[in-house]
Amino acid sequence: MGYTLILGVAVFAASVLLTHVTRRRALAHGQIDVPNHRSSHSVPTPRGGGLAIVVAATAGILLTGLAGPVSGRLLLAMLGGLPIALIGFIDDRRSVSAAVRLAVHFCTAGFALALLGGAPPLQVGGVVMQWGAVGAVLSALTIVWTINLFNFMDGIDGLAASEAIFVLGAAAVLAVLSGHPSGLLAPQLLLAAACLGFLVWNWPPARIFMGDVGSGYLGYALAVLAIASGRENPVAPLAWLTLGGVFFVDATLTLVRRAGRGERLGEAHRSHAYQWLARRWRSHRRATLAVAALNVGWLLPCAWLETVMPRYAASIACAAMVPVAVLALWAGAGRKDADRAN
Repeated sequence: MGYTLILGVAVFAASVLLTHVTRRRALAHGQIDVPNHRSSHSVPTPRGGGLAIVVAATAGILLTGLAGPVSGRLLLAMLGGLPIALIGFIDDRRSVSAAVRLAVHFCTAGFALALLGGAPPLQVGGVVMQWGAVGAVLSALTIVWTINLFNFMDGIDGLAASEAIFVLGAAAVLAVLSGHPSGLLAPQLLLAAACLGFLVWNWPPARIFMGDVGSGYLGYALAVLAIASGRENPVAPLAWLTLGGVFFVDATLTLVRRAGRGERLGEAHRSHAYQWLARRWRSHRRATLAVAALNVGWLLPCAWLETVMPRYAASIACAAMVPVAVLALWAGAGRKDADRAN
């Protein structure tokens, strides 16, 4: 653990420096996100800073793998995030079709599941269920959805990076408290350290945006770690889902409501709950802190209950999402954007 903590400090410092370098290059090459009527920001800001997270986290995880704490299969599965980052890097610079992006996402999801041994067992009530081929399909869809929802939810300053830090850190703490510490702890902490280094530059008011290169990579990495955790504790995937409940609920409700209106789902919009809150409060910082408060005050205790009462974990996970869904709908998740109506 001492080696991991020292390496984590190094990853944090590298991420801070790399984000600075990326920002300077983005400014020099005109890679700027210019505000428009569908934006949630008002100041031209360089983008693509998530590259620092990818490079710093990958280097740290590789070094940890060489030292032994990370299994070879998990290491390779984590490296599967690099094609996701690459297609996001290209998309940040010139548009890539949705079909190409999804093809890369599904291929990489299949690669990860093959390395991890397919879908993990999952405890439902008093039964630990093996899902077989059905579980593999659902797990692949979960990975792809998590990749994309992180992209959807990366729309205001500090939100995606702080969410990733919370989920990774909380999952690590719960694993230790439940008596299931493992080789997952090192990549979780190193990835969180990389996100924290980026957050130094992305905290409101952001001086650089993450971009698809970072958001897609984070979604993939978190999904892979959640699935891998199920190999050691069949309740763990439910805890990971609960910890990420704000992102899953907001993104899913928004997508469903937009699809119900027949809107083009690939078109830019500002109808997520967090975007409505940021505009209503005229503050990215306040909206990001509100999500953090909900995470710590509600979702973390629920996830903890799932780990100490595994028989009721599935019921607790469902119950945890109900108030999150109510709050998301109250905030405006999926409500038609007034700017789009004009």
